[in-house]
Amino acid sequence: MRIAAAQIVTGEDPQQNLALVEKWTAQAVEAGARLVVFPEAVQRAFGHSLTPIAEPVDGAWGTELRRIAERHGVAIVAGMFTPAQPGEQGRERVTNTLLAVDGAVDGTGNGVLAAYDKIHLYDAFGFQESKTVAPGEAPARFALDGQTLGLATCYDIRFPNLFTAHARAGALATILPASWGAGPGKVDQWRLLARARALDSTQYVIACGQGLPSAAGVEPVEGAPTGVGHSMIVSPTGEVLAEAGEAPELLVADLDADVVTAARQKLPVLANAREIPQV
Repeated sequence: MRIAAAQIVTGEDPQQNLALVEKWTAQAVEAGARLVVFPEAVQRAFGHSLTPIAEPVDGAWGTELRRIAERHGVAIVAGMFTPAQPGEQGRERVTNTLLAVDGAVDGTGNGVLAAYDKIHLYDAFGFQESKTVAPGEAPARFALDGQTLGLATCYDIRFPNLFTAHARAGALATILPASWGAGPGKVDQWRLLARARALDSTQYVIACGQGLPSAAGVEPVEGAPTGVGHSMIVSPTGEVLAEAGEAPELLVADLDADVVTAARQKLPVLANAREIPQV
């Protein structure tokens, strides 16, 4: 399966962001991709109000994402925001959702393969995602061309159990859209974590982040996790197959189920793992 990771930089306008999706999907199709992965927060970049644009996955924005997939005959994964129940003291919240759609084969009646609500919220490094975002409760996976693919979002990368759960369910790869917050050492942590999660679970990791706004000529929103670039496609043995710089860029790689099988035979960490008792 040929997969593309489209490292883009989105802004405030959901329609302009869809135009970016259309443009980069066309480029991915020219490169032969069957699946095009976009970052977290494609619908609207962090740092802007999210509740006014939140909508169900079958709303106008998600429907247009599906139509883009249909026009190009590919599957797409992209980050959006869906409505959620209010939080403490009636504070408005959304859910940070990944939407996976397939325009080539519609086995569900509407082209939606899966929707994943981010489980681990980014309450770290001085940012509190939980103030405005409700957490998801369950992992999500989908099948594409006979292969299982897991979903994870940004801060989820720091929690190995989600990745090993996907692997134990037979995942060829975990798709990881992100909008990684900038800061000292953060790029090094991103690189380390992407490789570690691939090794933890002996699967491919498709870590597709927002690019660095300044590298795309976009004014960053101060204090918001608007992306640092360095999207990566990592093999089941931790080899970096492709890595982007800071600016918008398209990465392409071929995923091979036989490579995953061989890695799990040579390094059977999933089979060797034991439950550690609480002490």
